Amino acid sequence: MPEPDSLQRTAACLAVLAALFAAWAGWNWYTAAHDAARAYSRTRDDVLQSAEQGVQNLNTLDYRAVDAGLRTWLDSTTGDLHRQIAQDRAGFTDRVRKARTVTTARILDAAVAELDERSGRASVLVAVETTVTPPGGAPVTKQNRLEGRLARTGAGWKISDLGQAPAGTT
Repeated sequence: MPEPDSLQRTAACLAVLAALFAAWAGWNWYTAAHDAARAYSRTRDDVLQSAEQGVQNLNTLDYRAVDAGLRTWLDSTTGDLHRQIAQDRAGFTDRVRKARTVTTARILDAAVAELDERSGRASVLVAVETTVTPPGGAPVTKQNRLEGRLARTGAGWKISDLGQAPAGTT
């Protein structure tokens, strides 16, 4: 049977080891939680999610619910793009209702090309599949590569510019 003095030393040693492990684990948790790279990656993920949703919103519109669709477009945009949509809203509504088309979009892939957290600006590349269904006709599907810019607003990241990505040669 071990001596009582030996048991006390073993217990004290185990207590010291447990305290050291707890301190090490706590320090690792704290540094991971306050890591700048982790915060940057969360921001990048927010930008990517906002870009995907915004591009999908801007490429989806049903002539039977144009007003609701255009409200979604306005909620997804900021800056000059937002102003352009707002200024031509009535004319656009008339054109879509006359055409009687239903347009739906599906994001195929997207990536953040640039992100400047300080200025609140980002650039993205998005591959989107758009299906346009005319009245009484067969749906037409096409794929586009879009290049967009986002700006951070009080309500989150919103699209400030969107257009065709240049088709270059590699």
